Amino acid sequence: MIVVTTPTGQIGRRVLDLVLAGGAPVRVITRDAARLPAALRERVQVVEGSHGDRDVVATAFAGADAVFWLVPPDPRSASTDAAYVDFSRPACEALTEQGVRRVVGVSALGRGTAMADHAGYVTASLAMDDLIASTGVNYRALTMPSFMDNLLRQAQLIKTEGMFTSPISGDREAPSCAIRDIAAVAAGLLQDDTWRGVEEVPVLGPEDLSFNDMARIMSEVLQRPVRFQRIPGEAYKSRMTQGGMSEAMAQGMLDMALAKDAGLDNGVTRTAQASTPTSFRQWCEDVLKPAVLA
Repeated sequence: MIVVTTPTGQIGRRVLDLVLAGGAPVRVITRDAARLPAALRERVQVVEGSHGDRDVVATAFAGADAVFWLVPPDPRSASTDAAYVDFSRPACEALTEQGVRRVVGVSALGRGTAMADHAGYVTASLAMDDLIASTGVNYRALTMPSFMDNLLRQAQLIKTEGMFTSPISGDREAPSCAIRDIAAVAAGLLQDDTWRGVEEVPVLGPEDLSFNDMARIMSEVLQRPVRFQRIPGEAYKSRMTQGGMSEAMAQGMLDMALAKDAGLDNGVTRTAQASTPTSFRQWCEDVLKPAVLA
């Protein structure tokens, strides 16, 4: 039995499709079962509720061999530690009590770097990994750079203004990955019962690019000029708090961006195993272009 959290989210729904295609019995945890397509509800066991709730995870993890763990976004959380570490505590108790053998979790690059202790969401993600590992479960933390798909948040700006923004330097070359590749790596590990111990699994995409490189590729794919605009950190943070994000979580986003600008995502040596297949150009063709032209 494989348990999938966030089955209606961008990554979770892809993981769910892949493990179902592999034939494994699947149980999902979802706040609202109605959000699952009817065809999917017929193929999975559904536990309704939050996977931050002790009773919910205890029920969902009973008899489970493996769990896909992804913390849902909580932009109004009191702190990044509350959003990641405290949210995960009930699940960690249930992992031990229910005898779950393997967990695959979504985390971040940065462990061992000078920036990791002051990197906002990344720092909290790594602390979450340590908490999960402390239960004694076999654990694979998928450590990611920024997601290509996060640029979809700026699809309207790209469409109307021909630009996208970040507080990170336009010349900083770094890896990025597509969520469909994250899901493929996660599903593969969930269906493989041979691995043991605790390890990080980097998911780096096939290349390092700067935002200026990305702007050039976007321009070529969209056949219209697109430029990158660096914005001040405080303006970046202010935009998030004005959108309803808590002060602590907005600061966590800014701290993460500043750490990435200082090289947080460049600390892992690229290997063939860590290089997932979707290039930024291919992602632009398949995902960004339809979103911008819609």
